Amino acid sequence: MVKLYAESILIGSHWQQDKTLSINAEGIIVSIEAGKDSQAVQLDGPVIAGMSNCHSHAFQRGFAGLSEYRSGHNADDSFWSWRDIMYRFVAKLTPSDVLQITRFAYLEMLKAGYTQVAEFHYLHHQANGQSYGDPIEMSRQIIEAAQQTGIGLTLLPVLYTYAGFGQQKAALQQARFVHQDDAYLDLLSAIQKDYPQQKNFKLGNAFHSLRAVSQQQLTELIPILKKQLADAPMHIHIAEQAQEVADCIDFYGLRPVEFLLQNFEINHHWCLIHATHLTSDEISGIAQSGAVVGICPTTEANLGDGVFPAAEFFEQQGRWAIGSDSHIAINVSDELRSLEYAQRLTRQKRVVLVDAKRGYLSVGQNLYLSAMQGGSLACVPHNKAPSSNEIDMAIQVGQRANLLVLDPNHPSLFSKQDHFILDSAIFNASQLPVKDVYVSGQRIIEDGQHPQQQKITEDYAKVLKRLLV
Repeated sequence: MVKLYAESILIGSHWQQDKTLSINAEGIIVSIEAGKDSQAVQLDGPVIAGMSNCHSHAFQRGFAGLSEYRSGHNADDSFWSWRDIMYRFVAKLTPSDVLQITRFAYLEMLKAGYTQVAEFHYLHHQANGQSYGDPIEMSRQIIEAAQQTGIGLTLLPVLYTYAGFGQQKAALQQARFVHQDDAYLDLLSAIQKDYPQQKNFKLGNAFHSLRAVSQQQLTELIPILKKQLADAPMHIHIAEQAQEVADCIDFYGLRPVEFLLQNFEINHHWCLIHATHLTSDEISGIAQSGAVVGICPTTEANLGDGVFPAAEFFEQQGRWAIGSDSHIAINVSDELRSLEYAQRLTRQKRVVLVDAKRGYLSVGQNLYLSAMQGGSLACVPHNKAPSSNEIDMAIQVGQRANLLVLDPNHPSLFSKQDHFILDSAIFNASQLPVKDVYVSGQRIIEDGQHPQQQKITEDYAKVLKRLLV
């Protein structure tokens, strides 16, 4: 039994003082009691729940910063021109490269305050599209990276079959991603066999996008996947770019989210990544379904995708989470701050994303708690649709002890009363001032450092030198 003592800790939506947490061998909080237990380790700073990163393409960390130039004389750079750069990079990657890049990205996530990551994993094959001798070779690298760094992992192997709507044949650059249905199901079965569910590992599944899978595939595979991976998360890229929406309307006669809601049972197991371009009816439909929207503000800004209609979605109590996606930034504060600032700029108002109905009038605290709750659901769904109260408690008995200790000596927190801590940490600091990180009750980051930080960084530098120089 691990015992941790906090002088100040955010339990649910309220700061409390002088609490001892008891954590069992599975990393679950079994009691929260007043006072300091004589055997408890004292946590030196305000304590909050760790954040879940609902959307990651870890390998993309390796070429962040290489697409910030105009492509020749093209004045219309967009997601699609960025994607061409990504294809050129991904063609070079070996399994060992993926391990080193992923390990570094996960190290950065832990230091930033992420304690769980949903890896949207579609880099499955060799560069020519042939399977490795071990079909789950690339998945093993992701799992190994998570185990070596200590971050909780939700692995989402992705089904990616077509290049575009109408079952267009995948291009050569996409060959590393492509699976047919049977091979995809075999992939999931092999991972299940070799990696049974553990306290810091969850297996789910993902469909890359409506353009990369067909309606028939969705219709046939969703029931199978619900049986094979009971209570698992199911993620999909959706409505990220305006062109994608237009193409979907041309092919299906419906907008992407509209198509999903009309044809499939979308519920709390689903995470709709981006969902940037929505109508009012689609906003209501997602909110009522219980699905989580995975918002990736720094990536969406970097790619020029558009601004998610967060204010309208929040007003309808929609569930949402944040993801660092392409890893142009791995920074919890930056994601939350960017989300709020986009609303302020488009509405020309301040303090937009609060929850007056529940009395959450601190924008920083509301953003953090809402993203944490939605991220937890997107990474490890409940076996039944949770009520708002069931996911309202960030730190509570029965929950995993994924904890952050903030640095009380960081200037952003000087002399701040508890109810200003998250506002200050998000809006008055370049990044969340994280001191220590606990995953399932085990300290992974101490005083801002990981025990393997130097080696992980050096190995990452060697990989980039070979790939980029």
